[in-house]
Amino acid sequence: MTQPHEHAETIRAGYRPLRIAIITETYPPEINGVANTMIHLAEGLGGKGHRIQLVRPRQQADRGDRGDPQTSPIDLHLVPGLPIPGYRGLRFGLPVYWRLRRLWHRTKPDLVYIATQGPLGHAALSAARTLKISTVTGFHTQFHQYSQHYGLGILSHKIAETLRHFHNKSDATLVPTADLKSQLSADGFENVHVFGRGVDIERFSPKWRSQDLRRSWGCAEDELAVLYVGRVAAEKNLELARDAFEAIEGSGIRAKLVLVGDGPERAQLQRERPDFVFTGAKVGTELSAHYASGDAFLFPSLTETFGNVVTEAMASGLPVIAFDYAAAHTHIESGVNGIAVPMDDRQGYLEAARQAASDIGYLRRMGTAARAAAEDISWDRALGKVEARLFDVIARRRGAEACHAAMATSSE
Repeated sequence: MTQPHEHAETIRAGYRPLRIAIITETYPPEINGVANTMIHLAEGLGGKGHRIQLVRPRQQADRGDRGDPQTSPIDLHLVPGLPIPGYRGLRFGLPVYWRLRRLWHRTKPDLVYIATQGPLGHAALSAARTLKISTVTGFHTQFHQYSQHYGLGILSHKIAETLRHFHNKSDATLVPTADLKSQLSADGFENVHVFGRGVDIERFSPKWRSQDLRRSWGCAEDELAVLYVGRVAAEKNLELARDAFEAIEGSGIRAKLVLVGDGPERAQLQRERPDFVFTGAKVGTELSAHYASGDAFLFPSLTETFGNVVTEAMASGLPVIAFDYAAAHTHIESGVNGIAVPMDDRQGYLEAARQAASDIGYLRRMGTAARAAAEDISWDRALGKVEARLFDVIARRRGAEACHAAMATSSE
């Protein structure tokens, strides 16, 4: 009997590219880690010759139901959505099961990749299973941990159960780190594999450093610019970032805290510390310049699935001070190219920030090492591995179908 890996080699050497449908509730120009990963996945797989269909909720700037085929190789299908409470500008897709079933019945994808677990994601998984299409789900957000920061901690266990049930109905679940794979596997998630993240080392680079930008922050030549980039929200543990910066100030070090991003906690934090620099959300070359113009990066979050900002900061030449999990655990060699603090060690985090900021030479050496480490993290390498996983998932389904057909024939 033909083995799954033999099917995979046959598909890989085949005469047509794969048809891959990507389902996501968020996509650029929306600003978050999932949107960033999805554009790299869609455009990267498209660049490898695969035919990509992108299904997502309609955004404010969208017109019509489809993308413009003259400007994008991606076949875009927009669906209705509603605002996500507490996440200004983001929407969740409605459960358009019958629409997806008709769409995929006309042109059947080889595989459906579902990035988000909202109503749209559930509808997509059901439609793909009905049509016997291979499915892969991505575990991109720690929803069960986020719930504790929005007064829903009592529901965290139920949310975790719902996530496990959802992901186990797919043919495979992709996660960003080996640690998360081990954690989810121990919690009963099945067929979990690593889809590592890359970083764009051209877009994020020390070459974008701007003295003019630093001056606009009020940062003098002898002052440190301590950076945070991300959502200004409760789940990001920004109280600790504030306290860490105050520990730096308390040591007599001249510094500015620059927060790049927006969110529901910004107004309160701005009232408490009007001397902090709040830039709002930045994209493109502006974001590149903001990263590169800092001297150190505080990232106190304890709820990350990965944390793309860690590798973006490293590529920009910044030493990152973060807790030792997710991207930090994978890419930071503590004391060499950044500092990884034991999980939830608040006092250790404060002391690490204070000590690092007290020695500018040490910060510079770690920043140089961080950039060198980031140069080994390419999106092309990450996408090559996920492409191989998709081939394998399709092959296993085809192998199973061939096996069932053979058994049915032999029993007649």
